[in-house]
Amino acid sequence: MATVREIYDYLDKRAPFGLQMDFDNAGFLVGRGGAEVRRCLVSLDITPAVVREAGALGAELIVAHHPVIFHPARAVTDQTTVGQVVLALAEGHIAAICAHTNLDAVAQGVNDALAQALGLAEVTLLTQDGVDDQGRPYGIGRVGVVPEQAPAQFAAFVKRALGAGSVRYVDGGRPIRRVAVGGGACGGMVSDALARGCDAFVTADVKYDVFLEAKARGLTLLDAGHYPTENVVCPVLAGWLREGFPAVEVTLSQVHREAYQAL
Repeated sequence: MATVREIYDYLDKRAPFGLQMDFDNAGFLVGRGGAEVRRCLVSLDITPAVVREAGALGAELIVAHHPVIFHPARAVTDQTTVGQVVLALAEGHIAAICAHTNLDAVAQGVNDALAQALGLAEVTLLTQDGVDDQGRPYGIGRVGVVPEQAPAQFAAFVKRALGAGSVRYVDGGRPIRRVAVGGGACGGMVSDALARGCDAFVTADVKYDVFLEAKARGLTLLDAGHYPTENVVCPVLAGWLREGFPAVEVTLSQVHREAYQAL
């Protein structure tokens, strides 16, 4: 058997929480550290539906990517969505551990999972933000190569590979060979992708002006959606937990889906 604290400590070794960005709120966010965990649910987000799913499974812990509490909470009541979720967790005796930007940056985390899902070869860091206390380099984004193809062909491939409802993109005007990826909202890294000689950059939540900039600078920029570019890490998290805690029953959420529909 394992406790919530033991699982947190294990994840801290795989994706050190101290590496999270200053704005982030990753970590052990809800529950009692000494509580025993027999069943664990893994999900990209902790929504009311995911909490109900955990309760139905008898899970004592949810491990998620996005923090269930992100902005400072002045109150926890049923008058806000966050309050409702936190209350449901507490009342159901379900703990929450959230690995966010630390999981974006580390080896085998979000961006390596995204690179693998898109079949990138010769993968390296897009940017190196530092090294952890074990000497392992970390950073947001990855760069790799794919078989040469036209931008429209590559966009169609990204949509299929990630199961995205849609892919918004601008054609940079040259064949795609060298590709950068940034799971989630990494539109601010266009210059980093260009500096690494990339023909394309796959990310999410791209603003209109960033599309204009990318096109003007000859970069095929693809917005494949926040959920599709990050949910690829959930099987990785589940695999880590099964490896570290064989006695714990680890389940991937079956109810959490893309937040919106695309026609």
